[in-house]
Amino acid sequence: MSKIKLLEDCVYELARLPSIGRKTATRLAMHIIRMNADDVHKLASRITAFKDNAVFCSVCGGLSESDVCPICTDEYRDKTSICVVEEVKDLFVVEQTGYFKGVYHVLGGKISPLEGIGPDNLRIDELIGRIAADRVKEVILATNPDVDGETTATYLARKLKHFTELKITKLASGIPLGTHIEYADEMTMLRAIEGRRQV
Repeated sequence: MSKIKLLEDCVYELARLPSIGRKTATRLAMHIIRMNADDVHKLASRITAFKDNAVFCSVCGGLSESDVCPICTDEYRDKTSICVVEEVKDLFVVEQTGYFKGVYHVLGGKISPLEGIGPDNLRIDELIGRIAADRVKEVILATNPDVDGETTATYLARKLKHFTELKITKLASGIPLGTHIEYADEMTMLRAIEGRRQV
């Protein structure tokens, strides 16, 4: 079967997006071709506008339309409590719970020796500066529960120990809701037991 270059080019570009394989990219391309032309142009213009105008907040490193994001400028947020996350997408996940009322700090990744990412490649100095300047009372380490995320959290906890009045906490981790115990690995089970609480 002869290939259609326009389709192949579209599929190629869509498949370059994270978590999008060739089959999904093909489905998306076929959906796009069936869309109303105005909707396709609107989608393209919004992607372009997002790329051209979205910036990273100069304070927390989160996503913003101006130099400082709405969370950092919100006078009702608790500036003495900082939730440290690896990436902007993690900030969105925590924020969507509606539970956390403090502010955030995006590291811009995690310590990963295999990928050549060390502490100097992350926004750790900026975090330390904020803790000192804003008289922060608590730092919540919300790194991912993988090897690199744990390494990053451990490094940060050690680095922040000289702030004697600072409370350093970590997100609880254990068996996810809806998962059977038999499918939990040893580390997850250990954390679930260690982090148990009275009911």
